[in-house]
Amino acid sequence: MPADRGQAGPPTISEVAREAGVGRATAARTLGGYGYVSPELRERVLAAAEKLGYRANALARSMSTGVSHTLGVIVADIGNPFFAGVMRGISDTSRARGFDTLVLSTYEDLEEEVAATNVLIDKRVDGVILSSAAVHRKEVAHIKAAIDRGIPVVLVDRAVPSLELDTVVINNRDAARGAVEMLIEAGHRRIGFVWGPPATGVPATRRGLLTEASRNLWTDGERLRGYLDALDDARIPFDPELVMVGRKIEERATEEVARMLALPDRPTALFCTETDAVTGSLRALRAAGLSYPRDIALIGFDDSAWAAVMEPPLTMIEQPVHELGAKAAEVLLDILEGAEPRREMHVLTSRLIVRSSVAPPGR
Repeated sequence: MPADRGQAGPPTISEVAREAGVGRATAARTLGGYGYVSPELRERVLAAAEKLGYRANALARSMSTGVSHTLGVIVADIGNPFFAGVMRGISDTSRARGFDTLVLSTYEDLEEEVAATNVLIDKRVDGVILSSAAVHRKEVAHIKAAIDRGIPVVLVDRAVPSLELDTVVINNRDAARGAVEMLIEAGHRRIGFVWGPPATGVPATRRGLLTEASRNLWTDGERLRGYLDALDDARIPFDPELVMVGRKIEERATEEVARMLALPDRPTALFCTETDAVTGSLRALRAAGLSYPRDIALIGFDDSAWAAVMEPPLTMIEQPVHELGAKAAEVLLDILEGAEPRREMHVLTSRLIVRSSVAPPGR
């Protein structure tokens, strides 16, 4: 138990030095982990620190040694179960290797991401794991600034095409293609895609849709390409009316699915690329008096416990969220320990969890 020092506030280095009977500089070198201290004096200082309950200030130590043993993590939304799972993988792996984590959330706002990156630079973190909202070359100056300061950066979940960095993702395109292929094999030809790029209005052509996708998050474009791959393989014509565009929120998904359901030749199946796209679609079906899979088949991204207990249970793509975070942390920690950055895409495999939300059309 820490000694009663008879004063408020945490113990200082000067108090530890006085307790150990050494100079303040010797105590600072011992507690900061830099410079030479004899084994005898080191033992006395550590014993005094333990007795007083001294805890080294990590930021001050990093300013002296250049090493903070802290990873900075920037995610789009820490409240999202997907990112919470990724964060758990990062934290478990970094803790096992002696590193703390400092987490900041940007809510998909690029200005917030820039501010968060500057905070981590100021905090002198050793490396950064980033789920970036940046797309264009002109949007990545903050990432380059961290790298120029000697802070290695590893991307997770999203690639940034204008940067050659180690990036940990899943097989988004293949996962989307596999899900849509399952719908096609069940007999569906009118398959809605929820959601596409946040454009204004529906791009009239396939090329226009892909152009819009290229201006937005990499994952959105990859999942759209998987959808189109499956249609092409089955020789199903692309219909822009079956692709949701607009702001990516649950309410918008509900509106767009309602629009699709009101078409003269409405979709018989929906492929939803995010959790909010799934819940928004379910709300639209309920409002229209329709149910799955009797009236419409449905497959979604990001499996979770609630999808399994729905009635009927939902067929979903399961992302290896913990493994994504763990792999990102492993890659970054290896770089910090001297490995050369590979600057490559580390692709993990998702799983299609088949349940009861897919049936042939007109069942």
